[in-house]
Amino acid sequence: MRDVAVIGVGLTKFGELWDKSFRQLIAEAGSKAILDAKIEGKDIDALYVGSMSSGRFVDQEHIGALVAEVSGFSQLHIPATRVEGACASGSLAIREGYLSIASGINDVVVVGGIEKMNDVGGSEATDILAAASDQEWEAFFGATFPGIYAMIATRHMHEYGTTKQQLAQVAVKNHANGVNNPYAQYQSAISLESVMKATMVAYPLGLMDCSPVSDGAASVVLCAADKAKKFTDKPVKIIGSGQASDTLALHGRRDICTLDATVHAAKMAYNQANVTPKDIDFAEVHDCFTIAEICAIEDLGFIEKGKGGTAIDNKITTMDGSLPVNTSGGLKAKGHPVGATGVAQIVELTLQLRNEAGKRQVKDARIGLAHNVGGSGATCVVHIMEGM
Repeated sequence: MRDVAVIGVGLTKFGELWDKSFRQLIAEAGSKAILDAKIEGKDIDALYVGSMSSGRFVDQEHIGALVAEVSGFSQLHIPATRVEGACASGSLAIREGYLSIASGINDVVVVGGIEKMNDVGGSEATDILAAASDQEWEAFFGATFPGIYAMIATRHMHEYGTTKQQLAQVAVKNHANGVNNPYAQYQSAISLESVMKATMVAYPLGLMDCSPVSDGAASVVLCAADKAKKFTDKPVKIIGSGQASDTLALHGRRDICTLDATVHAAKMAYNQANVTPKDIDFAEVHDCFTIAEICAIEDLGFIEKGKGGTAIDNKITTMDGSLPVNTSGGLKAKGHPVGATGVAQIVELTLQLRNEAGKRQVKDARIGLAHNVGGSGATCVVHIMEGM
């Protein structure tokens, strides 16, 4: 297999973007990435786009062809493919683009991720997102994702003594990081007290333990590493890529406090990259709910199982800690336009490894990890990246 590098990135603002259409968002992110990579249409071998549920959010299917059109490349007849894996759609698109280059089929690939979720009402958005759970055994009985993750949180608290305050500290930390991200949906700090007193959604998760409904798009340009210097003097190599699956419904899991798909995807990525969790300098993990970050840092091998709640108290995952987590603000503060999230994580890793993250820059960042989950853990993708 050939080595693969990121040579360009692009991102739109995340948030409630009423003044921008689906087409405008993907065109903005894609054009930024292409300009950053200094490539032209003739250089592009394929397009991949991650989008979970555009047919229900904006009544638009056939996304691959749409992306080729709005990018101005339809006349070049570049093959364009939509990739879906619930909230992991973006990272799956990255992996598909990565594999196509690693296999030797393509040399340069543009990968996008997009979702425009605010064009429907809040209750309808909840129903659409519930399609990523098991319809027969979960959604049919009224289980929403806040409810499903609340069960994980409750069990984690019972098994390991994790507290609601420790959950709240995850939200506080990630909002503090989001303050320094100009693309984040929320660029304001929040207090521990405000998180603790927030309206309850599903015990023990309050409103501020939950990621928001978001619009936004992200894009990256991938290139065979041996050709990357032709386009840029600051490529970032993908040194590990792993993917794994698990049961769709939570009740089928071996242990609901452990996302086995994360464990196995991470093992695959670590083995390919020839690194261990101790070699990772910073990470972007899937914090759709505060408990999700706690489980992720345990399942990725950063923290002993059951001790994820103490990571912030021990200054492990804070910006000044030994392993800064969610420097972008994470899904919690940056926002979570589900199809774009996995691609946006790769954008953040690239910026950090190029030393271009501004006030949220991790000192001496050399190796970063991105972790993206679909549903409650039925799909997981892990990528590990290193500066060249």
